[in-house]
Formats: sequence, structure tokens, C-alpha cells
Amino acid sequence: MKIGITCYPTVGGSGVIATELGKALARNGHEVHFIASSIPYRLDEAQDGIYFHEVQVNSYAVFQYPPYDLALASKMADVIKQEKLDVLHVHYAVPHAVSAFLASEMTAHPVRIVTTLHGTDITVLGYDPSLSDIIRFGIERSDEVTAVSNDLIRQTNELLDITKPITPVYNFVDDSVYYKRPDSGLKKSLSIPDEVPVMTHVSNFRKVKRVEDVVKTFMRVRQEMDVRLLLIGDGPELPVIRAMVKQEGLEPWVHITGTQKRVADLLSISDVKLLLSSKESFGLVLLEAMACGVPVIGSSAGGIPEVIEEGVTGYVVPVGDTEAAASRALHMLANPELRKKMGEEAVKRTAVAFNKQAIVDDYVRVYQKACSR
Repeated sequence: MKIGITCYPTVGGSGVIATELGKALARNGHEVHFIASSIPYRLDEAQDGIYFHEVQVNSYAVFQYPPYDLALASKMADVIKQEKLDVLHVHYAVPHAVSAFLASEMTAHPVRIVTTLHGTDITVLGYDPSLSDIIRFGIERSDEVTAVSNDLIRQTNELLDITKPITPVYNFVDDSVYYKRPDSGLKKSLSIPDEVPVMTHVSNFRKVKRVEDVVKTFMRVRQEMDVRLLLIGDGPELPVIRAMVKQEGLEPWVHITGTQKRVADLLSISDVKLLLSSKESFGLVLLEAMACGVPVIGSSAGGIPEVIEEGVTGYVVPVGDTEAAASRALHMLANPELRKKMGEEAVKRTAVAFNKQAIVDDYVRVYQKACSR
């Protein structure tokens, strides 16, 4: 098949999944055309069967803001006509699904539109009355729609009163990148003694990630045992977290790494992964940690309980309940055999329930269903 993929190219779960999906499709013999404003973050090396088409947005005096959605639709239409795409798979309803519909109207070639909902387009933008109608339009005019969790499907139906069926297709991780790695001196380079356990948080440091709760949980655990905290990533709340760490006198025990490409290595020296968000449609970072053999603690928000097998691969705690999170972390950290067993179960669950090839095959079936219309 000839498949077009549009996603936000910057660091983020939706762009990661879209890019990894495209790479896997190309390896399976499909022809994949990425259409975006820049080369996606994970598309960092040449691969047979993958092509990139840049959306260039020009500024005009008549427009207060550059018309990205129109430039995207125009570029999509060009690629559809030139490459004779079978499917245009867009990640996020706005503006991508709407631009895809407009592009399909601009060309006589019968391309099919598949839209994947990742969360923010529903859980944040869907509450904006000025956007809800156009989000609904983008979804309803797609040939097929998928979402990354059953909870996101529930929210979409409740919030936007959607009539179109939505298929759940979970996220996955690249098992050639995320796997348990031996420590090659990384822990020592961070001045962490071998016997001291490590708690880890990875995110884009937005308010919904509730990173303050991660630090509070760590502080509570430190009252009982010696432990270190890795904070991986960057974002608007990072200065707030830096100030909190300094104010609480935690600097000797908290390592703020910023954005890293060696995330799998850092996860591999971790003993517990925390994600205590107030909103989270799936929680891809949990899956990445599980693939590296790390048991996880997540909040009860959104699709997180669909990722964690309670008491087997980790624990789910109420949003904002740092005492519960600390209690669960202490339970795991004080029981090395339990922690090891949960890590092993986490690897198994990632390989079975979130198997990369199985999920890629699910998407191909969605494409085939769209094309059979």
C-alpha cells in the first residue's frame, strides 16, 4: 500500500508512535510518505520505502498568523495526486484530519482518511466550544478512526457525541531500542552508589504531568530509605521543579537530566518509574519503562490503568495521592525479589499485550477496511 502519514514532528508520544509506525510499515514492504512541517523527531536516518514531504508555510500581510492548516492541506493534495496514495493516516483530529478532508476534496484520486486520536485533541481542545464542532467534523468525515485507549474512546463519545465507530489500537515501543541493558558505568557517572535504588520520571514537564507529585512522593520515600530521583525531559514546568528541588534541599539526590536520547539506558538503571498525571490518554513512557524491565506506578488518569496490570507490573494510585504512591514505591524498593518479579512481568506484558508487529498489523487491517469502502 501507499500510505501518507501526518503528525506533529516534535518530541511527543503521538509523533513517536506515528514515526515508529511508518518505519515498521516500510520494513513490511509498504511505501510510506511523511507529510509534515519538518522531519519527525524519530525519523533520524534514511530507510528504504520512506519519503518525506515538507510543508512550507509562507507569511502574508493579509493573514495575522501563517495559515499552516491550509498549507498542509495543499501539500497533502499534491502528494495524494503525485504518489497516488491509498491511505492518508493523520495523527490528531485538528488540524490534521480537517486538512486531510480538505485535501481529499481537492483531488479526484480516491484516497481514504484514517485518523488516530491521541488525547490532547479530545481531553484539552475538545472542551473548547470554539473547537468542538470542527473536531467532531474531522472525526466524522474520516473513513476510519482509531484511539490509543478505550478510555479515550469513552471520553470522545461523551464529550463530542460522536456517532462514528472508533477502534482501539494501543501504542507500542520499538523493542530494538527499549530493552533491559546492562549498566555500563552510567550509575557511577551520576555518582549513584550501586546499592542505592533509583526512581525515575520521564515527561514533557507540562502541568498535567503533576511532576510536583513525583517530587513529593520521592521526598516521602527518602524519609524511610536512601534513594535517588532521575527527572528526564524538558518543558514549561521544569523551572518550577528546579526551584522546588532547591527549596527542599534535594539537589544532592535529584538528577535533572533534561532531554535525553539515551532514555533506555537511564530506564535500565531505574528501579521504579513514576507517572502521576492528571490527564493521560495512554502513557507511552510507562510502556517504555516496562519494556526495560522497570515496574511502574501510575495515576488512575485516563488510559494508564489499561497499561499497568495492577499488582503484577506495577500499581495504580489515585490522582494526587502522593502518600499512596510513596507507600507502593517503598513496598517495591524494600522487596528486591518482588521488584525483580514485577520487572520480568512488565517485559512479558509489553511483548504480548503491546506487541509491535501485532499492533502494526492492526493498523494495516484498519487501512484495508477503509479502502474497502
